[in-house]
Amino acid sequence: MKTKTLPGPARCVMVLGTTSGAGKSWLATALCRHYSNQGLKVAPFKAQNMSNNARVVAGPGGAWGEIGSAQYFQALAARAEPDVRMNPLLLKPEADTKSQVVLLGQVSDALSQLPWRGRSARVWPQITAALDALRAENDVVVIEGAGSPAEINLHASDVVNMRVARHAHARCLLVTDIDRGGAFAHLYGTWALLPGDERALIAGFVLNKFRGDASLLAPAPEMLREKTGVPVVATIPMQWNHGLPEEDGVFDMAATAGGSVHTRIAVVAYPRISNLDEFQPLKNVPGVRLSWARSPADVDGADWIVLPGSKATAADLAWLRAQGLDAAVAVHAARGARVLGICGGLQMLGEALIDTVGVDGNGPGLGLLPLVTSFEAEKTVRPAHTRFGAVQGAWQALGGVPVQGYEIHHGQTAQHPAMAAKGDVAREVIPGLAWQNGAGNVLGLYLHGLFEDGGVLRALFGAGAPTLEQVFDRMAEGVGRWFDPRVLEI
Repeated sequence: MKTKTLPGPARCVMVLGTTSGAGKSWLATALCRHYSNQGLKVAPFKAQNMSNNARVVAGPGGAWGEIGSAQYFQALAARAEPDVRMNPLLLKPEADTKSQVVLLGQVSDALSQLPWRGRSARVWPQITAALDALRAENDVVVIEGAGSPAEINLHASDVVNMRVARHAHARCLLVTDIDRGGAFAHLYGTWALLPGDERALIAGFVLNKFRGDASLLAPAPEMLREKTGVPVVATIPMQWNHGLPEEDGVFDMAATAGGSVHTRIAVVAYPRISNLDEFQPLKNVPGVRLSWARSPADVDGADWIVLPGSKATAADLAWLRAQGLDAAVAVHAARGARVLGICGGLQMLGEALIDTVGVDGNGPGLGLLPLVTSFEAEKTVRPAHTRFGAVQGAWQALGGVPVQGYEIHHGQTAQHPAMAAKGDVAREVIPGLAWQNGAGNVLGLYLHGLFEDGGVLRALFGAGAPTLEQVFDRMAEGVGRWFDPRVLEI
């Protein structure tokens, strides 16, 4: 792969959307691999991301930090080492009106206490410094916007859309989800609401998630060009099984892998679910059917119940009880069926949650593992490269399997002292990271990314899912078909 060859700071291509869910993250990822395939040195960038899907990456001074999962995958697509500059500001929602603010990979309590609009002046210097540093080190920076640039109530405090585009002199693509309907109105309305100097940065419109005969779009693209001077530069067909985790929220599309179904997995989708992107590979394993559970009926007939990560463990556990899912999980476990808890899900499986520092909340656990979790002010953020020890019962296929993933948690989990004194202890199958019950069917672990490890998938299912490299290359190949190459020249 080439080192930097283009003169001056990196050229910037920015993907904006008419709405959330229009396909910004997907297209930005595809462009990262497209430009990397040309031998260019590429980096992704998103000034501010709001997501509870986060990854552990390198930070300044050798520290580990967090960025949004979308930028992590974009870095891999770009064949770049992910680092915190690629998403300098990450907002992790804890309630409808409260978010934990992560600046350059580290939690900032001071910023977390500020009102939304009050943060802009404080974070803009760090955002521009991160972007300028990436531009100095690369040939191309692929920038992703957030929501819509035409959210005029937020325009004055913008730090993620057109303010970034102006700073970077970016060539902007505006993408819309045509499957939702109203695509041409969305494109025109977004363009019309931008100030003149920002309109000038829009180089092309992109119609995404199109189903049907593209010839039926005429004469709308040409009419739109006449009104705006901006061409429709690509029409991207609906990508039903692209293999990239969805960026926003629980994605309810059914699994599309082939084969007769042998394993039904129900993942409990509580309100503050986090790191749900790590389950994407399960949707692509032959014979596995993954579904999201919000009621006891949704787990009926499941072979596994998974309690995933949570950004608000105590609140999500209260929600789970309110739905009656606690009883459903208990019945499932009592009949020897598999239960898996990951991070916040592990904490829920224990006897109690103890919070003396105001991080999450107190409460009784589900009592399926004789463990207790205490929350601490300092967050554990680090990669993990380890190996399962002796695993018994339903999960014994994992015994001795090497695994790599990452940890992001405030809680610290240990054996329940009173129960341990009576001989009731959980079997520790990875020191400090994973425990199972005596019967062996309930497993809890702090390790995120379990199902992204090919060795784990083969051990559990005897089969794997398409690798990320295969996913990225298919996406880049599509870019070559859907765009005139001249549109993406840098």
